[in-house]
Amino acid sequence: MPRPKQFTGDLSSLWKIQNLPPIHHLTWDWWWWLVMLDDEGGNPAGKQLMVLWSTKDNQLVKVNDHEWKPVGRPAIDDDGATAMEGMVAAWWYDGEKMLEPLILEESRIVVVSEGHPDWPYPKGGVVASITEREYSMGLNSKEDKFWLRLDTEHGDFDLEMTHWNDAMSSMKVAQSDYGLGMGYGISRLHGALCKGTISGKQTQGTAYFQKVCVQAPSPPWFWGMLHFDDGSYIDWFLPHISPTLTAKDSRQWKNRDFVHYPLSMGGLFHDANRQRSQKFNEVRVERTCSEDGLPIFHVHMWNGVTEIRIEAKSVTRAHWTFEQPTRGGMKSHLTYNEYPLEITKLEIDDELGIRNRKDWGVVRGNAEHSWGLLH
Repeated sequence: MPRPKQFTGDLSSLWKIQNLPPIHHLTWDWWWWLVMLDDEGGNPAGKQLMVLWSTKDNQLVKVNDHEWKPVGRPAIDDDGATAMEGMVAAWWYDGEKMLEPLILEESRIVVVSEGHPDWPYPKGGVVASITEREYSMGLNSKEDKFWLRLDTEHGDFDLEMTHWNDAMSSMKVAQSDYGLGMGYGISRLHGALCKGTISGKQTQGTAYFQKVCVQAPSPPWFWGMLHFDDGSYIDWFLPHISPTLTAKDSRQWKNRDFVHYPLSMGGLFHDANRQRSQKFNEVRVERTCSEDGLPIFHVHMWNGVTEIRIEAKSVTRAHWTFEQPTRGGMKSHLTYNEYPLEITKLEIDDELGIRNRKDWGVVRGNAEHSWGLLH
């Protein structure tokens, strides 16, 4: 059996935080996996799992009505290991029901990696919670397998992720400085193949990973991504200003959410068939409401060479609410929604012709929409 190909890119960025000096009330770090698995019942969205390990530089954050009071800032020892107060959070969609939260637990989080005496390997590393149950992710010393292990009350998830293709399985790192110490950094793995067991039952699918540090107020955003069975990938990102900026609750549909003004826009298409990757600076995202009260996303992207239109129907919803004290006894609010998707329409038009939904078998994805402003 051939040895799996290595993941590439700046993998060492996974184990580092605080590239910028931390800012009280603003700095927010997290490691985030989205896994999309085959569903034996034929659900086109598949089964989906999201899990994150997070820490925030704030004395009090209410997460889904759970009061989280982080103590101190991350501590980094002389050999580069990090220990921090944080939370582990997860949801699980089994193809029929959304279980949220699957995990919502405060814990001490440790990050140990290459070069540390407690990680006796030349490469790789681990992010893990110090809890009675195991919640861990990591990369092996050969850098050809990630693992994800969650021992939950509702089942044990034991998954491993391997190289898919060079465009998808290379760690991409981006950093932006807004000035005044504010900015963000992100390390992303657009795709990996996934297999493993859930409570002993075999499963397989694909996975997406990102490690993020944000040091700025978080305005509303649209984000989404798609995995195609031929190894193609699409994503879009549209932070914006809208009347929902002042929203203070998590009701899933808001009458005031009828217009938005982009702060920036971007999209990406790894096209396995054409063997190329393209960026998009023109992106539009609109929503209509399904009979279930869930959003249908209408995405339009173009760049002068390729034009993409997507209609993606939400099949369920997971959401997190965050409340953070501000001045004068006031509080700021953010609702962060995640939607497993069924791709109902797809059209990709380029210089070589038009492709549509029928040109692929399995297409799975997830979309995000947030409102409020956490500051």
